[in-house]
Amino acid sequence: MGFSQMQRFFWVCSGTPVDMIEKYSTEHSKYLGIGATIVFTALFAGLSGGYALYFVFAGNVFAPLWSVAFGLLWGLAIFNLDRYIVSSINKTSKGMKQFYQASPRFIFAVLIAIVIARPLELKIFDKEIHERLKERYLMDQKAQIGRVQLSFNEKYAQELSQIRKYQAEYDLLSGDVNRLREELKEEVFGSKTNTTSGVPGYGAYAKNKEAVVGAKQLRLEFLASQLADLQAYMNRQKADEGINKQMMLTEDLLDRKAAHAGFADRNWALGELTRSGDNVSRSSAAAVQFITLLFIAFECAPLIVKLLSDAGPSDVEGNETERRIIAQLTNTAFLNRNRIVRQYRFLGAKSGRRYARRYVGQKR
Repeated sequence: MGFSQMQRFFWVCSGTPVDMIEKYSTEHSKYLGIGATIVFTALFAGLSGGYALYFVFAGNVFAPLWSVAFGLLWGLAIFNLDRYIVSSINKTSKGMKQFYQASPRFIFAVLIAIVIARPLELKIFDKEIHERLKERYLMDQKAQIGRVQLSFNEKYAQELSQIRKYQAEYDLLSGDVNRLREELKEEVFGSKTNTTSGVPGYGAYAKNKEAVVGAKQLRLEFLASQLADLQAYMNRQKADEGINKQMMLTEDLLDRKAAHAGFADRNWALGELTRSGDNVSRSSAAAVQFITLLFIAFECAPLIVKLLSDAGPSDVEGNETERRIIAQLTNTAFLNRNRIVRQYRFLGAKSGRRYARRYVGQKR
């Protein structure tokens, strides 16, 4: 009966010698399933590792190349570990011994599953992570602007205090000048009020009010000149220290920054997405847990299949062959023929065997 190359490949991936599997038709499907599970787990691991490294080198022109290389390396490493974990379980052991053998491997499989699942979770929740990163970058920008402005205000506290003082006096004096101009107009036209004489014409009262308005206007012009000089000085200082360049990020800039976020920022965003108390976050947390459990089950599937299946002919033959070889290699009897032949076989051969037979014959 011929076997396809794909079938043989999955048998090799299962960790059991192919010649043993071929002997027994009842073992074909079992090891085909185990091998396929190991291959697909390694495939998911490679995709996950490559995706994670892509964001580590985000913005680098060689990021796709590094991600593909690391994905292949990580996938092969997980493939080798899974293959070893499955092949190291002795199905001929009795009772709970198989479970004790597999328990450390289950722990290791869970750790591998968590590592594999995280980058894929980042991809699945990519849109939600993108929005959460935009919120964070906007808040960080606001905080940064606030810190810079606070530092600038502390450095030029005296100048800013003088500006506030001049501005307060200017605003008050400007109101007085406007009020006095109205009173002067009423005085000239002879309107009778509490502050006017009611005598029309440009008389003594009008001249006095005009003199007061003139004096206040001169002070107003002086204050305006001082404020203009101080404002120009502060603007120059802001330009020299880069204060004017501190601006809020636009929507396009936020999108680009979130799109090129690194693995650490995206992982933080996913954590924040699952820790908040709203309904969306609770549903996201449940989805993340479900995905993680799914990968844990997927990673443990080869172990579970191996443990649940009965000891097959290939398991028995492999165990018997291993025990026979170990017994032969650990036999320390001085006159053991196998030991002597093994000891001299490396010499090449037939001469070594003849020497071994002659040596044994002499000892007998």
